[in-house]
Amino acid sequence: MSNAQWLLVDASFSVWQVNLRTSSSSFFYFFYFLVTEKTPERRSNYFGKQVLERHRVVAICRRTKRSGFPGLPSPSILPVLSSSNMRMDLESCMGLNDPRQMLPPPPGSFVDRDELIQHVGDFAVSQGYVVTIKQSKRDRVVILGCDRGGVYRNRQKQVDESCSEQNKRRKAGSRLTNCPFEAVGKKGDGLWVLTVKNGTHNHEPLKDISEHPSARRFNEREVLMIKEMTESGLKPRQILKRLRQSNPDLLSTPKHVYNVKAKLRQGNTGVRNFKSLSPQKSLGRNDYSVVIEPSWRQRNPPRVPNLIGGRFVDSQSYASIDVLNPATQQVASQVPLTTNEEFKAAVFSAKRAFPLWRCTPITTRQRIMFKFQELIRRDIDKIAMTITSEHGKALKDAYDDVSHGLEVVEHACGLATLQMGDFISNVSNGIDSYSIREPLGVCAGICPFDFPAMIPLWMFTTAVTCGNSFILKPSEMDPGASVMLAELAMEAGLPSGVLNIVHGTNETFDAICDDDDIKAISFVGTKAAGAYIYSRASAKGKRIQSNVGVKNHAIVMPDASMDATLNALVAAGFGAAGQRCTALTTVVFVGGIHLWEDKLVERAKALKVDAGSQADVDIGPVISKQVKEQICRLIQTGVESGAKLVLDGRNILVPGFEHGNFIGPSILSDVTAEMECYKEEIFGPVLLCMEVDNIEDAINIVNKNKYGNGASIFTKSGLAARKFQTEIEVGQVGINVPISVPLPYSLFTSSRPSFAGDLNFDGKAGIQFYTQMKTVTQQWKDLPDSDGQALLMST
Repeated sequence: MSNAQWLLVDASFSVWQVNLRTSSSSFFYFFYFLVTEKTPERRSNYFGKQVLERHRVVAICRRTKRSGFPGLPSPSILPVLSSSNMRMDLESCMGLNDPRQMLPPPPGSFVDRDELIQHVGDFAVSQGYVVTIKQSKRDRVVILGCDRGGVYRNRQKQVDESCSEQNKRRKAGSRLTNCPFEAVGKKGDGLWVLTVKNGTHNHEPLKDISEHPSARRFNEREVLMIKEMTESGLKPRQILKRLRQSNPDLLSTPKHVYNVKAKLRQGNTGVRNFKSLSPQKSLGRNDYSVVIEPSWRQRNPPRVPNLIGGRFVDSQSYASIDVLNPATQQVASQVPLTTNEEFKAAVFSAKRAFPLWRCTPITTRQRIMFKFQELIRRDIDKIAMTITSEHGKALKDAYDDVSHGLEVVEHACGLATLQMGDFISNVSNGIDSYSIREPLGVCAGICPFDFPAMIPLWMFTTAVTCGNSFILKPSEMDPGASVMLAELAMEAGLPSGVLNIVHGTNETFDAICDDDDIKAISFVGTKAAGAYIYSRASAKGKRIQSNVGVKNHAIVMPDASMDATLNALVAAGFGAAGQRCTALTTVVFVGGIHLWEDKLVERAKALKVDAGSQADVDIGPVISKQVKEQICRLIQTGVESGAKLVLDGRNILVPGFEHGNFIGPSILSDVTAEMECYKEEIFGPVLLCMEVDNIEDAINIVNKNKYGNGASIFTKSGLAARKFQTEIEVGQVGINVPISVPLPYSLFTSSRPSFAGDLNFDGKAGIQFYTQMKTVTQQWKDLPDSDGQALLMST
């Protein structure tokens, strides 16, 4: 076949290339190699002498047919190919009787060792052979060979065959048992690289893969079920019958069950990774439907995993941070500091997943979000309890946290209309112009501790529905909810590599800011961290949205409704122990506080302070002892500066939780703008009270504060409300309501130093942040060919 014909094949498959599955991205390079290599010598050097030129397209089509790759070439492209041999090859690979060629697996790079082994194993099965691990140094190299598995030895005695003839035949078969095929995986620069050392075989492919002994092996869950049922007194045939109820395709026999029982008695199961499971957490007796939990969860305390390439993997880092229950100081879990190699692997996985995910129809992405929100509702109790145990907030506040995040997921189910472009017909003679909205690529999110569920869902839900892949870095203080949500997203059908999770502190921040493959970063957190991330990442040309620093105000006019206003002030000021970016910190009373102070203190004292898991709790503990000490220090500086401590919650004791980080509701009056407690974020259940003579002075106080997150006014006067709405310089404005989390189809806006970037969270701006516009101008006209016939061409 000529080079020109191969180039024609290359062009015919150009559209198909972008539709390859990212889980087989290495096969993309295999395809590219096959189509672009023009010399038989170079192809022979790679595949071995037995590989013919025709394999180039045959192998591709056969692999495509089995794996269900989208965009399979149809017979309609066959007339385009000028070679009859090529047409025959394509026809044969699309369904005619063409035997498997036992090709070697395509080379490529993989996130970890298990993914490499899985890739080789799956490809081998499609080609009619089975691989096994010949040699392994777990952290550096693995050598894979062809597993003849005894099925080729032909041990069964033939009819009318003498014993000597049988022995000769068996010896000859044994010599052929060792197949020369060998593939090597080596680790370098954080990734595992696959190369084929010898791609040839000395035997024919298996006609039926179920003939091989590997098809009769039990998986980890089945081994544990065998162990439990054996302890219950069931016989092998009874065990096998129950196993087949859950797996009708099971090929094992009672003899295989006997073998597993023997290995269990010896402590050698022969099942890969079985020893990595913690023995003290086995299945409940006679509960054969329970899914085995991953090993990272079975540790005590559990060690929070990374999510890389669709797999939850324990970090190789020896350094970790204890996640403490704020009410008891007990270690709830341990967060590893993700290594640089693991971070690179996560970015590589996200980058590899992006090409296929961006080409996935928006309706398919939305269906995954529909399933995702259904699974969150199913597990909302577990997620809320995890938030309470790690963050400390009352259980009802934890439910609100998840519910606000659910609103974002529900909004993502209808993002298609928000991603529509514009079309202008006939901008010039025969020329059309249109714009399309496309995803950016790999994006990242850095989360704070105050909303462990809502803010991660703010970030990755919108990003992945727009077609991006995502790197999520949860807060190291309460990462459990993010991991649970990622598990549910995977269960909902999110492809491997689209969502990845890494952990860490400053080094991880720097890695996210500096990595050239990450195109956009979302951040919510403190002013100092946000300013640092914004300056460092923007210097690298990344798109940034950074919500930082809060000091939310409320202006109370003399005509405000007493009961409604007090209820709003208490809920917004002390709810979730004041640990949220929408918490009310300062109340400016126009005309004086004397009518309000006593009733405000009375309602604050009525709030119940206890562990978040207890019943009817209003205020739980703050997240750490360091945060508690900072809050107490700022209260003390206010007192020393002349403020009046109307209600002191610093020395509160909670029976049964004496070691908890509890602070009761605290109220300071006579606060001025020069005091440190007013200038700095408190982020605790502390309400600062100020007095002014008129609304102009109140608005002036709010506008002079260095933070511009949100402010509210409580009044019965429409004139005062309109003046406030017009003149106030903040992002979120409330009228007779405190600052609340807006619905996802409206913007979460901040202004001045409380926000850095161009596009806010949620609403249309949230979609715009994770996408970019492309404008296409096109013209189509009829041009005559050399024979004088018209050809439809684009220019």
